[in-house]
Amino acid sequence: MGAARELVDRAAETGADAVKFQTFITEKFTAPTDPARIERLKQFQLSFDQFSELAERARAKGLMFFSTPLDLDSARFLATVVDAVKIASGDNTFWPLIECCADSGKPMIISTGISGEAEIREAVDRVSARWTLAGITGDLALLHCIVSYPAPAEQANLGAIAALKAAFPNQTVGYSDHTMGLDAAVIAVAMGARVIEKHFTLANDYSDFRDHQLSANPTDMADLVRRIRAVEAMTGTGALGTMDCERDLVTPVRRSIAAARDLPAGHVLTIDDIVWLRPGDGFPPGGEDAVLARRLTSALASGDLIRPDHLEQG
Repeated sequence: MGAARELVDRAAETGADAVKFQTFITEKFTAPTDPARIERLKQFQLSFDQFSELAERARAKGLMFFSTPLDLDSARFLATVVDAVKIASGDNTFWPLIECCADSGKPMIISTGISGEAEIREAVDRVSARWTLAGITGDLALLHCIVSYPAPAEQANLGAIAALKAAFPNQTVGYSDHTMGLDAAVIAVAMGARVIEKHFTLANDYSDFRDHQLSANPTDMADLVRRIRAVEAMTGTGALGTMDCERDLVTPVRRSIAAARDLPAGHVLTIDDIVWLRPGDGFPPGGEDAVLARRLTSALASGDLIRPDHLEQG
């Protein structure tokens, strides 16, 4: 429990938005065929009271508190303490668990590892059906995930983020990153992921449990948060148009219709008499009809922008 408390504290220091744990009763999610594994899992099993304490601690630190239930009793308990509930990839076809979590009305996050579109859609539809039946307006996010740990970089398949966004336009899409390093998570944000999950450890040599060697330590996580915030800032809204920093440059970089050579007063302008030069505070490209076949009221030097008062009226 001491390590769990410290994980919350250190996560807050990195600038992360949330912490997520796993909540389980060992005997209720894995068969007793491997006694050594059962005993190891029990070493990581926290009580419901301990999770309540962690939730309070996280919120006191400005963090949202999530957890992944691995059994129905844990799911029912978590509904009383979490800000959102997460379904692991391995359980995204465990319909009783998904429906139990949906019934809580809490925001849900479902990892989509090892699942095709049909399985993912069934999960989404089951959640939506429960919410509709209960009159709940809920929030559901889908996280692209490769369940291998670590996932080879060449099999991260980050293009699936775009596929999820296209197939499920009403859902928030994110990425649960099991690759080594930070690059995949940062790239995922640039590709449209809006939720990033990354395993977190106090130290990569914390124990001989392999997860620690593969997870982000506090320095890594702080760097990841910094890089993600930079990508978010650079991504912007995506709206087409002129940015504030460009406004003073519009006129200097646009073009105007100008004299291609020295032209005398009284000359009737033809297409051979004009060029298009910067700045853009005269007749714009596309405004040639307002200039051609018009008589000059005064002489122009080569390169002079043609102004309305240079042209006879009528």
